[in-house]
Amino acid sequence: MSEAGLARTPYDGSATPFTIGLKPLDLAGWLEIDALRAPYLAEKRRLFAERPGDVFAQEAGTDDAQREVLDLIRDYLETRAPDLSRPEARAGEPALKAASLAVQEDLVLMRRGPEGWRLAAASLCFPSSWSLAEKFARPLRDIHIPVPGFGPGTRNEALIERIFDNLAVERPVERANWSLQNNPALYHPLSALERGIRAGAEPTRFDPAAPAASAFIRVERQTLRRLPRSGDILFTIRIHLDPMGKLRAHPDGARLASAFAAQLEALGDSEIAYKGLAADRDLLVAALREMAAL
Repeated sequence: MSEAGLARTPYDGSATPFTIGLKPLDLAGWLEIDALRAPYLAEKRRLFAERPGDVFAQEAGTDDAQREVLDLIRDYLETRAPDLSRPEARAGEPALKAASLAVQEDLVLMRRGPEGWRLAAASLCFPSSWSLAEKFARPLRDIHIPVPGFGPGTRNEALIERIFDNLAVERPVERANWSLQNNPALYHPLSALERGIRAGAEPTRFDPAAPAASAFIRVERQTLRRLPRSGDILFTIRIHLDPMGKLRAHPDGARLASAFAAQLEALGDSEIAYKGLAADRDLLVAALREMAAL
């Protein structure tokens, strides 16, 4: 759960779902370090011990770029958190894994090739309803096939490729998005088959008697940063996970709940299906409207 609760709220009207929504990133706050660091890193270590093939993948030839990521993270921690130990890769250990086990973010390395930008390496312990095995080594246009408005041939597909091509070392960017799940799991993968089933006429995933108590708000804070030596792009993902009911105690909870309800109501059929909320939108909107009225 987020340290202070609802640390990031892209559903508050400041961002529009299913848009790129990038903004400049201040590198002084590139990575987030908070009181949840210990449990997040413990969960990463558990996943690497129990299912390493599900949470890590690398192409041959990415060793130097991985080392570049490790060096950047070591330098960042030295400046921003000098009391923390510096990550070091043991003999035979991928540098990207060592880097990931030192920060709360997942780390994804994107590389340019003949088919555009592709996922060339990743330490992904906390996927938000996708599978690393299915996305590894795939170009962006294929990775985004399930996302409404972002698949092959769309304007957004071309725009994202241009953004990646033109991203300058000195101008990193960030964005955030949200989803809802019915459990507090950080490790939340979903295969394409499971996503298709979820998008269909699935029964409710939340408790009809207490939807706010059974729903968890999952926010991804994402950053994009071009690596100065390799030219690859590092995509970082920090997960914030909070019970929806925490809105009740938030000092601005009524406004947040009202804005969240409005975003849910505004989603089109394909968008609500992508988020797996086709059976639950009305239930969740009602719960949010009730909290907004308090």
